[in-house]
Amino acid sequence: MTICGRAFDAVLSDLDGVIRFYDMGEVERLEDAFGLPRGSTAEIAFAPATDLPLMRGEITREQWIDSIARGLADRVPWERGHRLGTTLAATGFHADEAVVGMLRKVRAAGLPVLLVTNATPWLADDLALLGLTGPAGLFDDVISSADLGVTKPDPRFYRAAVERAGVAAGRCLFVDDRQENVAAAEALGMPAVLFREPADLRAALGPLL
Repeated sequence: MTICGRAFDAVLSDLDGVIRFYDMGEVERLEDAFGLPRGSTAEIAFAPATDLPLMRGEITREQWIDSIARGLADRVPWERGHRLGTTLAATGFHADEAVVGMLRKVRAAGLPVLLVTNATPWLADDLALLGLTGPAGLFDDVISSADLGVTKPDPRFYRAAVERAGVAAGRCLFVDDRQENVAAAEALGMPAVLFREPADLRAALGPLL
């Protein structure tokens, strides 16, 4: 939705698909070599049955890789499936500097910026690799599904995030690239942005930029 003026006192932003983006080149190269359609590994890895236990902090990285290999076992030998899972788990990523820059301006204007993400148990390591922690930290707080044990779009996730933000739900601007997550935020009275490109966030932040 379009936010007219500043109808919020905190920004709650998703990570993947908004701030962080992956380089899938090596995974795709292996899929080509193993005779799999590109995207096959991600399809298994991010299916709810495989992905949600990881996002809730219930399994380890190695257990997740094993579950990917099991999911691919009817198409490639176990060793190849495990290699694909291992490669996916180690895939490189980068932050969108345009989005990071806008969120830094939000903080410079005195508003808190919170990360609200369905995340792996090693989220802190990933944020450090992105350069978003420490003295150059981007977030006032991090709400991770792996810590909470619940994932978006569960209302409990949003209520925990609002409590941590310290402002009313109706004053929290929620930013996410998944429609179901945006709809859940709006159902709780939060102004929300369905992110497709940096221009979506820029329009919502309006005068702050």
